[in-house]
Amino acid sequence: MALPSWLKEVVEVTEQDQGAEQEETVLAFPRRRVDPGRNDGQSAIDLVYQAAEVVAKLQDQARQTEARAHALCKSAIEKFRLAEKRTEAAENALALAESRVASAEAKLSAAELRTKKAETMALELDRALKLIEDAIRTKLLGENPGGYVSRRDAAA
Repeated sequence: MALPSWLKEVVEVTEQDQGAEQEETVLAFPRRRVDPGRNDGQSAIDLVYQAAEVVAKLQDQARQTEARAHALCKSAIEKFRLAEKRTEAAENALALAESRVASAEAKLSAAELRTKKAETMALELDRALKLIEDAIRTKLLGENPGGYVSRRDAAA
């Protein structure tokens, strides 16, 4: 952008600064040569029409941008709702799995108790059987209880 000479005198502007300003320009108006023979009124009307065209293009771009933003928001909301449903399903599955694990742990605990009870009962029955064997040997057969070795003891 060319600066007027009176402004150049007040502010020192380098060519580099001027190039940076030009790159930052958002809109570039179409440059038409102004015919010096035409009157200034017609030139002003032409500039107004050019500005109107630029504004119309800006409005069209804004509508397109708004439509894209609306579509992106709608898509994001749908993805969020789907993610919420998946999260809820995962939470339900986790709760069910935790419930099953707790149930399995309770069953395991009950089975361990039954196993210990069965082992205790087996030991008591083994003692009772030895007492019965000893009683049979001493009372019915008249043998010495310490002199006889049972088959079970011999196998062990």
